[in-house]
Amino acid sequence: MLGARGGWRVLRRCPSSIFSSSSSSSSSSSSSSSLPREQRAPAARLRVRQALGAREAAGEVQVQGWVRSIRAQKEVLFLHINDGSSLESLQVVADPSMESRDLSFGSAVEVRGKLVKSPHKMQNVELKAESIRVVGPCDALSFPLKAKDRRPLEDIRQFPHLRCRSNALGALLRIRSEATAAIHSFFQDNGYVHIHTPIITSNDCEGAGELFQVETSNETRESAEKNHFFNGPAFLTVSGQLHLEVMAGAFTHVFTFGPTFRAENSQSRRHLAEFYMVEAELSFTESLQDIMQVMEDLFKTATSTVFSRCPRDVELFHKYVAPAQKTKGRLDQMLKNRFVTISYNEAVEILKQASQTFAFKPEWGCDLQTEHEKYLVQHCGEVPVFVVNYPYDLKPFYMRDNEDGPQRTVAAVDLLVPGIGELCGGSLREERLPFLESRLQRLGLADAYQWYLDLRKFGSVPHGGFGMGFERYLQYILGVDNIKDVIPFPRFPHSCLL
Repeated sequence: MLGARGGWRVLRRCPSSIFSSSSSSSSSSSSSSSLPREQRAPAARLRVRQALGAREAAGEVQVQGWVRSIRAQKEVLFLHINDGSSLESLQVVADPSMESRDLSFGSAVEVRGKLVKSPHKMQNVELKAESIRVVGPCDALSFPLKAKDRRPLEDIRQFPHLRCRSNALGALLRIRSEATAAIHSFFQDNGYVHIHTPIITSNDCEGAGELFQVETSNETRESAEKNHFFNGPAFLTVSGQLHLEVMAGAFTHVFTFGPTFRAENSQSRRHLAEFYMVEAELSFTESLQDIMQVMEDLFKTATSTVFSRCPRDVELFHKYVAPAQKTKGRLDQMLKNRFVTISYNEAVEILKQASQTFAFKPEWGCDLQTEHEKYLVQHCGEVPVFVVNYPYDLKPFYMRDNEDGPQRTVAAVDLLVPGIGELCGGSLREERLPFLESRLQRLGLADAYQWYLDLRKFGSVPHGGFGMGFERYLQYILGVDNIKDVIPFPRFPHSCLL
């Protein structure tokens, strides 16, 4: 596939004879060219986004895509075609004789013609068609998506195999793609090594969530005493953190970005059974502030990149999907300012003094619930808030003991954001062998995590890391209410896509 510059280099190299059209093509009533396809001169193939970005007229090009609208007049036929590369569609102007029975909304077409300057102010160029070939017809009457039909996200979720052709889901998937690239670029630019952590693993990342156990179809039918396929229980990963800690002992800065699975029996608007996690580990760091700075820099860099590269796609969500939340203005302001930091102790006092009545009473030593997290963000001015130093007994064994007296805490941090609650979670890891051995023994985990103790015996260094839910990040920057609307394929009982 040609890039934008590559496509135009091809155009410049094409001889002028390629750009001349056959005189018989305009008189033909067929929707295809009068020349046999094998005899026709090659045309530069452009994506819709490339064509829309053209600043001047060009010779013969070929554009492929799906019809988004069709309007036939007495002297001219107008089409808008889209290939997923852009929210905007390319206008095609054609002779009415090129209209055919198969040319309809939703049909796949291949259009050859010339890019010409458009007389309309809303577009720079349009494609003057010399031939239109219907590659795949579409029954517009039975096709569930209709032209100019702006349906709610919850409505089009019932068509998981077709919803990507709607404007909203097309915009979302382009944003996902750009956000993924921006996150990878951030880590690569800062010297991190990308690690592919296992999806099937025997480690449960103590306390990270309920697990899906992996078995063969035969294992589910046969006796439970039969040997497991992996010679022991195996699970779909809930986190790549412990594997990253192994790699951080050799590569200093590492990250992973992959699928994770939580078997929590929740059908809420903020939980998924399968989602993507961004996780990073940093060696030679003794400050929780260092971890928090990477979290903040990652968030701001990725968000700024998405806004600059997908402005129209982001605007669609902020204008039509979440207009009441004024997401764009809030995020623009957030990108300019530092995030707020409060301690867990301060958070509990704020919640106790709140005039609001909570379903879960805030008490020291209890985990913060979503309602608490949202209130804390509101209290701090609707800006992202770092909450640091959680109670020792609330957190997993690998978090570093602060050794801070009767109200014992660990060097842990959660990043809370408006409307969502927790977005990122991280900590300094306990690198001191005696502390780690003592805690694992109390929990009865010393044998299972002997390999983890080995990491502290052989060249252990102060280190820490964090994880960020990718879909929750998208939900926040786009203002989407239901997290199921930021994934490519929603889960439906009737769907073969399960």
